[in-house]
Amino acid sequence: MGNVTLGSTGITVNKNGFGALPIQRISDEDAVHLIRKAYEGGITFFDTARCYTDSEVKLGLALEGIRDKVYIATKTMSVTAEGFWEDLETSLRNLKTDYVDIYQFHNPPFCPKPGDGTGLYEAMLEAKAQGKIRHIGITNHRLAVAEETIQSGLYETLQFPFCYLASDRDIALAEQCRQADMGFIAMKALSGGLITNSRAAYAYLDQFEQVLPIWGVQREKELDEFLSYVTEPPVMTEELKALIENDRKLLQGEFCRGCGYCMPCPAGIEINNCARMSLLIRRSPSAAQLTPEVQEKMARIKECLHCGRCSSRCPYGLDTPALLEKNLKDYEEILEGKAL
Repeated sequence: MGNVTLGSTGITVNKNGFGALPIQRISDEDAVHLIRKAYEGGITFFDTARCYTDSEVKLGLALEGIRDKVYIATKTMSVTAEGFWEDLETSLRNLKTDYVDIYQFHNPPFCPKPGDGTGLYEAMLEAKAQGKIRHIGITNHRLAVAEETIQSGLYETLQFPFCYLASDRDIALAEQCRQADMGFIAMKALSGGLITNSRAAYAYLDQFEQVLPIWGVQREKELDEFLSYVTEPPVMTEELKALIENDRKLLQGEFCRGCGYCMPCPAGIEINNCARMSLLIRRSPSAAQLTPEVQEKMARIKECLHCGRCSSRCPYGLDTPALLEKNLKDYEEILEGKAL
């Protein structure tokens, strides 16, 4: 059984974490069923966030009675100490617990530090002193912020996008965490759905002993796939290596990862899906991307205000309006009969 220890936290879990963002989209009953099944199958690390609508509530319902047998990580997007405490107390109430194992600053545009004037890091320290959190973490999509976080020595875990599309700089980041005895939690391990072979995704990440991937789970068949890896972890084969190399040629570069930090759009464009439609339609059942509902969403791109808000918020520095136009042109050509 493959386990991973998150650096100096000492938290040791199976190398399959449960990403609880997608359970926002299902009923309480279905969410509780998935979470309990995950636990019974050997998954004990659960990641959520205050901004994931009712995800924390569903986790609280499912983990009641087994709280001491699992690890919970959640996050705050607050930029003030007052908001920090409000978020923490709400999370504790939702999760039906009196402590969080890892409390994370959620994708801040800077690295919170003592004395920076925000009071955020001081609030983390006080929450830890009170026993309301066990370990201090941070999540980010910006390499510069992530690198500064490691160099600061202030954090016990870093959560960052990491998959087999990783750049050399991303890989170096994971190694820096290992050297700093800092836990590395890999989000977007399937690159927002663009990676469709989870065996390859797991086998690649398994090469990094310090990395814990969290898989976003919404359907039972998805969970069953990852639960099978608890007892029979995929190993890297020549076939998987070839698949990964092909995907890297196709997907590396200027593409939307679907993180959603550009949202909401003042023109009502569903940017995080529309800006990567050319990839989605070729890497998932195409019929699902050709429905009248999706066509209507894509047509909204024509109403783009070119206000630049999405580009300014993109942690990857993408020219989002240009990417939207490119995806719309391709989509319209597909509707007219262009072969996929």
